[in-house]
Amino acid sequence: MNLIITSANNHFKVKGVLNRQTVHLFKSELFKALNKLNTIVLDIEGLKDIDRYGVSVLAQLHNESISQNKKMSIVGLGCKELYDHFKSEETAA
Repeated sequence: MNLIITSANNHFKVKGVLNRQTVHLFKSELFKALNKLNTIVLDIEGLKDIDRYGVSVLAQLHNESISQNKKMSIVGLGCKELYDHFKSEETAA
């Protein structure tokens, strides 16, 4: 399954698989949006699968939003791997 990114204003819906083969598309679209917008809402409800490359690019996007002093929210019941990653980062801090 491919990765489909749709947007309306600052709300981005991600559907499909975020993995090594699709991470370049995600990175290109979302980092471009982050440079233009002050707030991004990322809806991951439609993600069916995510690998370590996908989790890594989400962490990079999150870190970039912090460094640019911009707001980023991740909403939706997505993949458990993603929540586990950010929960472990939160615990380590």
